[in-house]
Amino acid sequence: IPFSCIYLEYIFQLLSDFMRQKLLLPGKSLYQALLDSVTLCNDSVKLQIVSEKNKVPLLVEIYAIDGNIFRLKINEISPLKSRYEVPDVLIKNLPLRAQKETGILVLTCANEDCKLHITANPFQIELESKGETVLSVNTNGLLYFEHLQPPPQNRCDISYIPQCSVCDAENQEDLGLWQEEFGSFLDIKANGPSSIGLDFSLHGCEHVYGIPEHAETLLLKNTSDDDAYRLFNLDVYGHKIHDKMGIYGSVPFLLAHKPNRTSGIFWLNSSETVVEINTKAHVPSRSPPAITKQRVVPQTDVRWMSESGIIDVFLLMGPTPFDIFKQYAQLTGTQALPPLFSLGYHQCRWNYEDEQDVKTVDTGFDEHDIPYDVIWLDIEHTEGKRYFTWDKKKFQHPERMQELLKRKKRKLVVIIDPHIKVDPMYALYSQAKKKGYFVKNRKGQDFEGICWPGSSSYLDFTNPEVREWYADQFAFKSYKGSTDILFVWNDMNEPSVFKGAELTMQRDAVHHGNWEHREVHNLYGFYQQMATAEGLIKRSGGQKRPFVLTRSFFAGSQKYGAVWTGDNIAEWSYLKISIPMLLTISTAGISFCGADVGGFIGDPEPELLVRWYQAGAYQPFFRGHANIESKRREPWLFGDENTRIIREAIRERYTLLPYLYSLFYRAHTTAEPVMRPLWVEFPKEQETFGVEDEYMLGNALLVHPVIEQKATTVNVLLPGSDEVWYDFRRFRRLDYSGTLKIPVTLESIPVFQRGGSVVPLKTTVGRSTEWMTDISYELRVALDSKDFAVGELYLDDGHSFQYLHKKQFLHRKFTFHKNIFSSSCADEIGQYHTKCVVERVLILGVQKQPTSVTVSLQDGKDKEVVFTYDAKTSMLTLEKLLLNVGADWEIHIK
Repeated sequence: IPFSCIYLEYIFQLLSDFMRQKLLLPGKSLYQALLDSVTLCNDSVKLQIVSEKNKVPLLVEIYAIDGNIFRLKINEISPLKSRYEVPDVLIKNLPLRAQKETGILVLTCANEDCKLHITANPFQIELESKGETVLSVNTNGLLYFEHLQPPPQNRCDISYIPQCSVCDAENQEDLGLWQEEFGSFLDIKANGPSSIGLDFSLHGCEHVYGIPEHAETLLLKNTSDDDAYRLFNLDVYGHKIHDKMGIYGSVPFLLAHKPNRTSGIFWLNSSETVVEINTKAHVPSRSPPAITKQRVVPQTDVRWMSESGIIDVFLLMGPTPFDIFKQYAQLTGTQALPPLFSLGYHQCRWNYEDEQDVKTVDTGFDEHDIPYDVIWLDIEHTEGKRYFTWDKKKFQHPERMQELLKRKKRKLVVIIDPHIKVDPMYALYSQAKKKGYFVKNRKGQDFEGICWPGSSSYLDFTNPEVREWYADQFAFKSYKGSTDILFVWNDMNEPSVFKGAELTMQRDAVHHGNWEHREVHNLYGFYQQMATAEGLIKRSGGQKRPFVLTRSFFAGSQKYGAVWTGDNIAEWSYLKISIPMLLTISTAGISFCGADVGGFIGDPEPELLVRWYQAGAYQPFFRGHANIESKRREPWLFGDENTRIIREAIRERYTLLPYLYSLFYRAHTTAEPVMRPLWVEFPKEQETFGVEDEYMLGNALLVHPVIEQKATTVNVLLPGSDEVWYDFRRFRRLDYSGTLKIPVTLESIPVFQRGGSVVPLKTTVGRSTEWMTDISYELRVALDSKDFAVGELYLDDGHSFQYLHKKQFLHRKFTFHKNIFSSSCADEIGQYHTKCVVERVLILGVQKQPTSVTVSLQDGKDKEVVFTYDAKTSMLTLEKLLLNVGADWEIHIK
């Protein structure tokens, strides 16, 4: 089906789905709070609100959570049946202190920094921090809640009138209240409409971010009625750029930023959701008339609308960007610490033909001296698209193939999708069929749709029993031909249903617990990745970390592995848009993300391919991928010169692995994004707020990929008036900030190290990450304007959970201060033995040549250090150090 036709149908349904809410215009809220209904518990306050239209009360619950978070829940008091609440979000509530005033209820956080004011009539909520209004709820009176209804006996018996209705009972069917047509599909709504909505005002903010996934700018834009941000996971082949319709993943998390505060809204709802944004000038209501002109400030109004479920929203008060990341991780979890091999380079296409093809490609990397860690197999490796099987002609000896890869210390990833071929002779299908593990249609039969194998049924991953059974399928005795170097790629799990409405599952399909698909749609891929990760862990007896890549994702997916941006196109515009897409995903908690290098669809010209490799080398997930109809594009197929440049980009990635792995440890323990927008590191520098063509990799490296064809210069913003920057390759110090025109050639892309940082590197590379375990380290020290620098190195065995269970890890801190460079333990709990040494230290920004350099060891002995000084670059090089990376030592520079 042409996607343009699907898109037009989507627009029609979207208008139908939320038209009732759109009839409710900004103004005084129809709801008022009943202060006499207020009850205070140890961990919450509860009260009722009632609409003047339908007089049906709703229950409001408010929780104050440790760490400057408020939770607001609004639900029916006595629903016809339970409404869906997204499971598996564990939080800790803190006691509230409350006092009643005239028409207002005031709630105070435990730390007394934040207060929450509830106004009774109209019902509104205002969050205040240190006397400043940060965020308000229902300011525009757009709270909307459709109550579940018994089905009408006949058309004239319809009793439900939407609270904002301008229509009568006779034309309610036109608004899709009880059933809705989508092309040839009919969506039956057994209990009528159930949509919800609420508006929020972010005071003083005109810069908002988040709510992936869209092929859009980093800064969220103002929306119109037919151009709102949509969160609804869909299989969109060759997705359009600068389109808000939503693609493979959904994270309903929005961040707002201004120079003195970052705040966040986490809308916990897994049904189709639409977000409207409107930034405008605003006069605070408390401003005296005499200073009104001076008090005009920006304000961003955000309206959330979901098809079903309840209102369950977390308001994160920051105040810093890193506080927001921690608060969000407190709710949804941190990024799983990936196995080290998964940070190397991955080689994939749809499809490597057979075992000989795999062997040839693997050998090609060695022959061209290009490191890589993982080769991937797509759907053609299976027996007729039956997952957990092998094509008997093309992959006759899968274990032997994996043994050859294992000898080279490399890994294999295979694709496993959620659709299961309808075939009674296929053991996986027959077992799942017998156990009743498939999603049902509204008549109670197994839901069947068309996907790669033809007629397929879909495993119901929302069922914990199904997830446990599915996890067991990865056991070596079940998954014949698999070994411990085989890892997994979950694709098509939006879920994709060919010939389905919008190429996905019908909304009235039925899941575990009798929940309709409309309630859980955006969670489906999340649950498959969860089950897959658990399967790989169980396969290893709980000893080894899994690697699972998923295309569909939701809030919390970071706990289970990596994501990528889906089916992009081999065009310059897709390279360009990949940067804001990855930055948005990263700030929404999922650090392990990447885009297909070269573009999945089509054939990239050599220059584009080179530039994409250079960008991907400095991004969290690094995979080259191509469509089945694309020409072969292994890195050595584009001429000797391009091969050399691509080789250098990939090798540069491997030298960076110690820094990257340490960043992932930070993401895992403190929720700091690996790849982050400039404004995160420079929250007071307004010129950074909209920058999306460059980014920080951790806090030390600024990366500006070249994203324009035939570029000879790029404009690079080096933020911070008091910052010092260094060219990462030429070591040249830049004592000025602002936007600089940097000359570029095809050789490399601009990368700068921030003064005040220490970046750990490997001195050389091996054929894969496992070949590099004992390769020595180089520490690159970049001094700031006060001749200070600090950095860290995290290392463990790279593959097991021993770092967690037995504290087998090293976490080292490096500090340069007063001409002493020292190594100390950053975490006394960790203990890990390594043969690795620090062989070389480069110190950038040393103003004069020292007379001597000595190193002091733990045994009290000092020894002279061999050094060279480059006056042109002000770089001091210390070599042949052979300092144990796990020991304390000091280098004295005189």
